[in-house]
Amino acid sequence: MDRERFEWLVARAVQALPKEFVVRLENITVVVEDQPTPRQLARARLKRGQTLFGLYEGVPLTKRGAHYGLVVPDKITIFQGPIESACRDDAEITAEIQRVVQHEIAHHFGIGDARLRQLGK
Repeated sequence: MDRERFEWLVARAVQALPKEFVVRLENITVVVEDQPTPRQLARARLKRGQTLFGLYEGVPLTKRGAHYGLVVPDKITIFQGPIESACRDDAEITAEIQRVVQHEIAHHFGIGDARLRQLGK
């Protein structure tokens, strides 16, 4: 899939979030990269056999205090290569992008991986 279409699918996945979440996306940017960097992989602390499809880097809303300000935007990176490698067709890619975007946005709202696993996300 070409980058332009992949980025469009990511943007569409963000826009498809419930309005009550979209209006609370504060100081955050969503980008697409081909692959995670070694630093991003190390930061994610993956277990053997795991693949990094997306990464949230920033200060979750639940951790922002009164002195939060004048900081660079939080960043959600969606990794095109790993997603495409794990999917068989465009429909699977689209569904995986939606899942990954929702997962990383949840981190922005302060929901950790353990809770996301409980919720089946």
